[in-house]
Amino acid sequence: QVQLVESGGGLVQPGGSLRLSCAASGSIFTINYMGWYRQAPGKQRELVARIAGGGATEYADSVKSRFTISRDNAKNTVYLQMNSLKPEDTAVYYCNCDYWGTGATRWLALWGQGTLVTVSS
Repeated sequence: QVQLVESGGGLVQPGGSLRLSCAASGSIFTINYMGWYRQAPGKQRELVARIAGGGATEYADSVKSRFTISRDNAKNTVYLQMNSLKPEDTAVYYCNCDYWGTGATRWLALWGQGTLVTVSS
């Protein structure tokens, strides 16, 4: 069974930092994009950042210069370093990847269970 396991969420004060981690495990041959999405109460899920296997990155305008995405391909793990956090960053953060499973015939999308980030004083 292929799964994504996230960690690192929690409560932080405005201006603080958090680091999220997400590890993929199971029968995976290769992973293309890995990324983070978030969903705040009453809002649609939105892309925060994603990174390709070769390292190219993409960020939402609202997090540019504050968040940094990185990945360790050997560990099938993606990280999101979040600095200068704001109350509007409060959301459930979901890890996502596009992977090719062992013996697969097409790319598949996988989602983590989500981790809550709360920015509040």
